[in-house]
Amino acid sequence: MGSPLKQPSAKLIIGLIGSDIGLFGAVKKLLQGKFGLAESESPVFEFNHTRYYEDEFGPGLKRVFIAYRKTVPLSRHHRIKLYTNRLEKKLSSSGKRRVNIDPGYLELSNLTLLTTKPRSNRVHLDSGIYAEVELEFAQNSFRPLAWTYPDYRTKNYIDFFNSVRRGLLDQTREARIP
Repeated sequence: MGSPLKQPSAKLIIGLIGSDIGLFGAVKKLLQGKFGLAESESPVFEFNHTRYYEDEFGPGLKRVFIAYRKTVPLSRHHRIKLYTNRLEKKLSSSGKRRVNIDPGYLELSNLTLLTTKPRSNRVHLDSGIYAEVELEFAQNSFRPLAWTYPDYRTKNYIDFFNSVRRGLLDQTREARIP
């Protein structure tokens, strides 16, 4: 029989998608008020791997990721998704979202996204929020899985997540030094 380990924490990652990158700055300030200072931010990526969001946000979509220094206990991550959903609604105009705010978390072994959409490979956490491992860390890099979204398979995304992981590894080592 295994014994439960200390409650794990993970690095919060939030992705923003939208056509108005000017709005990203305002969203980042709101997120900073809730989650603290960002540790790193990705470049602004073109979001052209799907047209899923175009009806709501229009064409020419952009994506940026924000990683936060402070780790968050995994038991609280479903609350983060509930918060970002409320924030999306608050920032909506004429019944349409102006920005998509996608939280997830990065551990040394994987990158996991949070969603409200159930599927066979997603695990229910609490309050209608599911977790899906999107990338696994193997052979010194994050690697996609069979269900990984096309944009998360790109070198640019993986390079960013690898850099965040290196920061988490350093942070983990610092915490162990007496």
